[in-house]
Amino acid sequence: MSESADLVAGIEALGGRLADAKSSITRRFIGQERVVDLVLSAILCGGHGLLVGLPGLGKTRLVDTLSTVLGLDGKRVQFTPDLMPADILGSEVLETGTDGSRAFKFIRGPIFCQLLMADEINRASPRTQSALLQAMQEKSVTVAGAPHPLPRPFHVLATQNPIEQEGTYPLPEAQLDRFLVQIDVPYPDRDTERDILLATTGAVEAESTRVFEADELIAAQNLVRRMPVGESVVELILDLVRGCRPEEPGALPVVRDSVGWGPGPRAAQALMLTVRARALLEGRLAPSASDVAAMAVPVLTHRMALSFAARARGLTLAEVIDAVTRDVTRIEAAA
Repeated sequence: MSESADLVAGIEALGGRLADAKSSITRRFIGQERVVDLVLSAILCGGHGLLVGLPGLGKTRLVDTLSTVLGLDGKRVQFTPDLMPADILGSEVLETGTDGSRAFKFIRGPIFCQLLMADEINRASPRTQSALLQAMQEKSVTVAGAPHPLPRPFHVLATQNPIEQEGTYPLPEAQLDRFLVQIDVPYPDRDTERDILLATTGAVEAESTRVFEADELIAAQNLVRRMPVGESVVELILDLVRGCRPEEPGALPVVRDSVGWGPGPRAAQALMLTVRARALLEGRLAPSASDVAAMAVPVLTHRMALSFAARARGLTLAEVIDAVTRDVTRIEAAA
């Protein structure tokens, strides 16, 4: 079998497994298909996700379900103002042996898992937030000068309340940029909420089943990176990312007048990965312009900032990104 035929067969087989995984997830996390797709996209790309939504919308339930379905060792840390870096990373303790000898022993913290839920991450101090930086980027932590690799795969799914900001520490730009996507979790529609009521208030709740093992998930992540991306999609990604920078020649007036700073090259890298994952989740062999348009807001929102005047006018980043997306896709269609 040729390499291309092997790749096609692998993509088709993985698409079927992912359909089974989504079906298993939705037994416990009902509705919100776009949220599920975005989280799965982040994990398939080997990245991290920031879940933004009000309390009670099922974010914790979703992460717990994902650890079961994907066969990952999951742990949860509730971030609070008094949480210290050692509470996440671990620490060295002085241990006395039976012969009276003493030596330092490293006690691993909860970050040594495969799927870490950082609940209400913005409630911890910047010092504690920064403890995740090396782990999210380098997949290892350093304690007392000694490096400690994290299990593979390693993913962080953090949650954040968009309304309650009292007693919180907004994530710095460097921390936000480590998240592959920002996933807004909205209220469910009426029919979905009805299904949730019926499914979760009875004597027995539906259970999810394991679909993947950790090594299978790693293989799936490698396969995603092998998916071909057409030249037109690459150019569209570049046009979109560069079009969101206010200093870029040819930027739209809404970008020049409203955006304080735009996305960097890591945003383009994130788009290149996530459009592949979205195509895979929809059963296609390669991404298209529609995938770029669908992933623009989740990938770019947390990598840009509005000016004060734009915020005062009530403008949102999603509106700016949508305007740029419509402009670049229109140009692409015309070409």
